[in-house]
Amino acid sequence: MGRQRRTALVGAAIAVTVLLAGCLQDPNPRAAGGGGGDFIAPGGSADGDKVVTLFGAFGGDEAKAFEESLKQFESESGITIEYSSSQDFTTLIKAKARSGDTPDIAMFPQPGGLIEQVEAQQIQPIDTYLDFDAINATLIPGFLDAARVNGRYYGAPMRMAVKSIVWYPESYKAAGNPTEFESIQQMQQIGDTIKSSGTAPWCVGFESGPATGWPGTDWIEELVLRMWGPDVYDQWTKHQIPFNDERIVKSFEEMDKLLLTDGNSYGGRTGILATGFGDAMNPAFESPPKCYWMRQGNFVSSMLPQAVTAELDTAVGTAVFPPYEGGYAGQPILGGGDIAALFNGDDPDAIAVMKYLTSDKFGAEWAKAGGWLSPHKTFDQANYPDETTRRIAEMASNADVFRYDGSDLMPNAVGGGSFWSGMVSFTSGEKTAQQVADDIEQSWPTS
Repeated sequence: MGRQRRTALVGAAIAVTVLLAGCLQDPNPRAAGGGGGDFIAPGGSADGDKVVTLFGAFGGDEAKAFEESLKQFESESGITIEYSSSQDFTTLIKAKARSGDTPDIAMFPQPGGLIEQVEAQQIQPIDTYLDFDAINATLIPGFLDAARVNGRYYGAPMRMAVKSIVWYPESYKAAGNPTEFESIQQMQQIGDTIKSSGTAPWCVGFESGPATGWPGTDWIEELVLRMWGPDVYDQWTKHQIPFNDERIVKSFEEMDKLLLTDGNSYGGRTGILATGFGDAMNPAFESPPKCYWMRQGNFVSSMLPQAVTAELDTAVGTAVFPPYEGGYAGQPILGGGDIAALFNGDDPDAIAVMKYLTSDKFGAEWAKAGGWLSPHKTFDQANYPDETTRRIAEMASNADVFRYDGSDLMPNAVGGGSFWSGMVSFTSGEKTAQQVADDIEQSWPTS
């Protein structure tokens, strides 16, 4: 997921104003619930023909599960939904917009591409056709923020990824170790005890082919969010504070203590850079285990050894990555998702599909098939196929604030370039936290 999503990353250094979800209110209450508003997106297919075209980045089994989730709606509404996809979504959606061949609805795998189309006046504000306050009340707090531009919201999520997960093998729990963590500092203390017994506490892999280093950016994002809170996180990802701000440097230094201190991670610095992110936890299932904890997104469950995935609920446990003592007082969640946006504001059929896609009623069939999480707190978690997925969904539902993966919000030269390579230089020990942060700051595009 990491490499594919990041390959498609569109960096847009656009100043957008973001507020905490607890302060959100409908920015255009006169238009909430449909109709009205002051901008109608001009694109899409023919209006009122009972056919709605959708374009996204996911294909294969995911596309099949998505289409299965639409069948009942199609039957009840009489609307035919035509879905097409491309792994090169970001390039193609820009080309479609330039040529006037946009779909009725697009599902953006990262916010940057959506914001770019908003700036090109291709996207309909959601307050003109959705009940803003109602959808905001059911979403994980902060999820809408990523689609906010100049005080209005232009998309709503239809899928969620959760990254703030600590995975551990059953052997860890069987040994009587703690399975819930009050703080990062407490985890460090527990990790020291584990290390003293001869086992590395952390299982870590940053290798991902040409995208090697991206898993390390997630670590920095987790720490910035927990140590300094969502306001500073937003300022950092939008470059309202420099990348080498002293708080960001301290977050790098905290990662150094957690992962790069001798004995804290299996294989040490060299092993981290040589181990594929999807293989990082494999040593935890050896006898005896070589390491215990892995911090990675929900999507990694399908990458675990086959014997583990076959017995997921009993083979592994999960816990939410904890807060930082003395930092942000709440529990944040780092993640991602696909954001649905409307290119055709004149088509009542497209609006009906948007209302369904972005509601807590969408996705039951996809959830049952596995590999999909609803961004709504009110989604029926009985639809998830296993207890592990239900626990992860509950983690997100209980979060105080959700924030998108920071590298997906940064310009591509940084979020898909210097930040990745900087993590390699930092992890290898070639450069200090300050040197890496200075280098990345110098790489930030000036326009």
